[in-house]
Amino acid sequence: MLVVAGALLGMGYTAHAQSFFTTSVQAQRLKQDDGFAVFSSITKYMAAGDAASLSSWFADNLDVTIISSSRNCSKKQAREILRSFFEANTPRSFTVTHKASEANKKYMIGQLNAGGELFQVTIYATSSGGDPYKIQQLNISRQTAY
Repeated sequence: MLVVAGALLGMGYTAHAQSFFTTSVQAQRLKQDDGFAVFSSITKYMAAGDAASLSSWFADNLDVTIISSSRNCSKKQAREILRSFFEANTPRSFTVTHKASEANKKYMIGQLNAGGELFQVTIYATSSGGDPYKIQQLNISRQTAY
């Protein structure tokens, strides 16, 4: 894209090249920020098994369900629960399979390949008054074969 814009600039098509380049850059930014940018970091941290960084997205209190154990806990407790899970199940990959939103709520389902098993991860994040999104619910369950 830059080569084309540069070639057009060199040929005297300044306005056209600038317009082409600006439109292409804007389209790329829109593609990257499809309203779910909140999940880009979360996805990276899930894949890496980085509970400490992931916890920066946690609300002060959140609902955490890991396999069959469910509880409402503080951000610090949730970080430790997730850290223990990642120690027992080393992540190999994480893929987002579904995203949805409504008002100030975002919802994501993903597949975590960890510890030789597949897990379904469901995350609900909310935002209020222009604040950054925070994870309110995190659910990790074993994925069953059909």
